[in-house]
This record gives sequence, C-alpha cells and structure tokens, in this order.
Amino acid sequence: MKITKEAVLEALKTISLPGAGGNIVDDGVVSNILIFGDQIDIDLQLQNPSLQARKKLEVTILKTLHQEVYEKAKIKINTKVIAAPQKEQPIKGKPIPGIENIIAISSGKGGVGKSTVTANLAVTLAQMGCKVGLLDADIYGPSIPTMFDMEGARPLSVQVAGKSKMEPIENYGVKVLSIGFFTQPEQAVIWRGPMASKALNQMIFDAAWGELDFLLIDLPPGTGDIHLSIVQALPLTGAVVVSTPQNIALADARKGIAMFQQESISVPVLGIVENMSYFTPEELPDNKYYIFGKKGAEYLAKDKEVPFLGALPLVQSIREAGDVGRPAALQEGSALTPHFNEITKKLVSETLLRNTNLPPTKAVEITNLVGCEAVKS
Repeated sequence: MKITKEAVLEALKTISLPGAGGNIVDDGVVSNILIFGDQIDIDLQLQNPSLQARKKLEVTILKTLHQEVYEKAKIKINTKVIAAPQKEQPIKGKPIPGIENIIAISSGKGGVGKSTVTANLAVTLAQMGCKVGLLDADIYGPSIPTMFDMEGARPLSVQVAGKSKMEPIENYGVKVLSIGFFTQPEQAVIWRGPMASKALNQMIFDAAWGELDFLLIDLPPGTGDIHLSIVQALPLTGAVVVSTPQNIALADARKGIAMFQQESISVPVLGIVENMSYFTPEELPDNKYYIFGKKGAEYLAKDKEVPFLGALPLVQSIREAGDVGRPAALQEGSALTPHFNEITKKLVSETLLRNTNLPPTKAVEITNLVGCEAVKS
C-alpha cells in the first residue's frame, strides 16, 4: 500500500491537544512529515513539557495512523518541547490611596530647568484649585526645598490609621517632600542605587499625602536607577519631558521619551515643555534672541508624535524667583504668568484625554479631577 502525505495529514487532523479545541495540524504542533515507503517520520513541537503529555499524544498518533492510514506502518515520532512565548508585562506599581494622578517630570539632560518648571507647574495647579503634592526625587541634587523657601525644614510624624507617617511640608498650596529635608545643605548624598531607591520608597509610601488631584515627581536628569524605581513603585499616569531647544539637550530628551515609551515601562508621555526658548532683553521687549536654537523641542514633539505643551522664555526673574524661594508663577502681573497658565492647562487637558482614551495605570480608572474646575472650565 502506498502511504500519502495527504492521508497522514487528514488522519492527524482528527487529533486535538487537551483543552486546545483545534487539531494538531492547524495548531502548528506537526512541524514536518516525511514518508519513506511504509515508514512515516513525524516531527512535533509541543509547549507542554511534561513527559506524560508527550507520551499520551504519541500513543494517540500511533493508534490513529494505524487505524486510518496503514495498520503495518512503521511510525517514528520526534518531539521537541518549545517554550511558550511570554509577553513582557509592563512594570506597574501599586497606587497610593487618595492620589488621582501621578505625573513624572523628566529631562534627559541636567541644567535645562526641569525643577524650575516642576515647581511652577505645581503652584499654578494649586492656584487653579487643584490639590497638589510634589515629590523631589532628585536624590543627589534636591533643589525643591530652596525653590519653595523650605531650607532647614523637617517633616513631622503623624499617625494615620494607627501607623506613623511623614507629613509633607506645605507652602503656596503645595505639599512637598524631598531628601533635602533630611540632609544638611553642604552634605553630599553618596548612596548606591538600592539605598537611594529605599529612601525614595519611604518618601512615597510612608508619607501622609492625603487627598491629591496631582502628585508631581521631580525626577533626576537622565535615565537611571531612580527612574526605574519610580516606574516600579508607582503606576504613573504620565510623564512630561523638559528640554531646551539645543541639539545636545534634545538628543537626551529623545532618550528620555524612548525610556517611557519602552514596552516594559509603557508610561504615556503627556507632553514636552521647551524651556529657555528665547531671550528678550528688558530694554528691547520686542526682540527675541534664540540663543539655544529655535523650536527644537517643538519639532521633537512632532517627530515623536507627543503633545507640545508650550515654550518658556529665558527670563532672569524665573531664576531669581527660584533662588529666593518664591516660584515665578506666583508673581502677580508677571509676563510669565500666561506662559505657565497655558502650559498647565494643556497638561491637565492631556491628562484628562489620557485617562479617557487609554487604559488606567491604577486600580480605578480616573475620569475627573476633583477640585480643578477652574482648569476644566
């Protein structure tokens, strides 16, 4: 009797793996069939590594081919166990009860004004009626205490549900925690990654943040241990990247965006802020000098298909305000106020859009921002 490959295939299609529902041919279990006279060689690929499952399938194949194809056929079965493909799961942490949105403020390069932008976003959100917290995660260079006139301050301990917690220090309507509260101004923080991450986790989870619409996290520059610790510890709502228009800064900002967009991290980038966009001398208010390049961050946003939140000019008063501990966004009648308001409103809009259109990064989906009616109206 002549054995054909078609007959063997038809017989094998009557065999199914337990719980699979299809057949071993269509499911790709049978990888190859060779026929030499009355000998049939069959190659199988199985994801089930147990010997019992392999032997049971082989016995079923032998019995079926002898019954359906040729009872005296010599059958050789070669079984290869392959590992089941594992989909890489995004790194997600546990939410903090009472905090609606957690937004990381990042920069690929130091010196682009990330902390300054973070401080001014925080006070602008507070002025718009939001409940705001700010975590200074720049472990090795904490500057938020200086910008909020909190140098030398020390958080108190409070009891929350029978547990001792750190109480963030509040100023300008913003609750703040920073490693700078626990070190001396001249003291350098010389910690390895695990120790820095442990300190950061304590400030995140051992703090009495209370009810917040936004918790802003001022990340250190670059992409390192602290960034990974944050995305592992917290389900971030999104990230904002700050850059100057300079090509060198943009190259690092591009890496920062890529970090958040990496499949294993998968944090939505809510937008890019261009700082030091241009310089206007006080004596020449109509002139704009693009010292670091023109619209570089705006072009990067278009290239990476992420929102552009706005541009901030290079103004001496921003630096002076940060140095004296009163963010520039608090200055009434300042020419900078419209810039900060516009960027903050766009950030809130992108947050609402992200929470409506993308899967939540926390246990409960966020669809509204309690206390931020002034921004939504």
